[in-house]
Amino acid sequence: MKDAGEKIDPSRKLSDAIRDVKNAFADRDDVVIDMREAHRMRLDLLAAELAPVFADVPADMDNFDFVVSSGLQPRLWIDAVSHVAMGRDRRTYRFLKDTRIGRVVLAESTEMKPIADSVTRYVAERIVERQRMMEGGVEPAVAGMKRAQVTEAEPPLRSTTRGKGWSAFLSGLGLIAAGALVGLAVSVALFWDRLVAMVFSLRQ
Repeated sequence: MKDAGEKIDPSRKLSDAIRDVKNAFADRDDVVIDMREAHRMRLDLLAAELAPVFADVPADMDNFDFVVSSGLQPRLWIDAVSHVAMGRDRRTYRFLKDTRIGRVVLAESTEMKPIADSVTRYVAERIVERQRMMEGGVEPAVAGMKRAQVTEAEPPLRSTTRGKGWSAFLSGLGLIAAGALVGLAVSVALFWDRLVAMVFSLRQ
């Protein structure tokens, strides 16, 4: 509690404090907006420098973005995993790529030309990699590993159904003929005496 003799400053008001806080936030927002606009302006200049490169990319390659994104930190996106952003000093270009082990810096410079050269090289490498994949000329991921040789398939065996059918038919005919001959020989042996008697009777 305040002492009875302590005087209260009548000029201290909450509304004044709220106004001061709003002004502080506005000043800070202006700084953030200025930084964002400065970043975007430099990235737009880099995009204009790379416009001829972007225009030469084959139309059937849709894995590139080539767009400057808005937001708190603008970025010039090259593809889904790589982009160019500005450093904290607002002057340094940083060409970054997201990998499985984290984000890596592909190039970094306060000059626009080295970054433009690095982006051009990166785009060229992606195009060549895609062409090699389509042509089947991709090198093995492990050094010394060779693709297994694929032997040609043996010619299909000719169907022998027709040959087997003829063989069975001829074998059957042979068996029938042999059986007929054996039966004829047995009949002659059994009726030989009667045949001889008939021959003698006919001669008399």
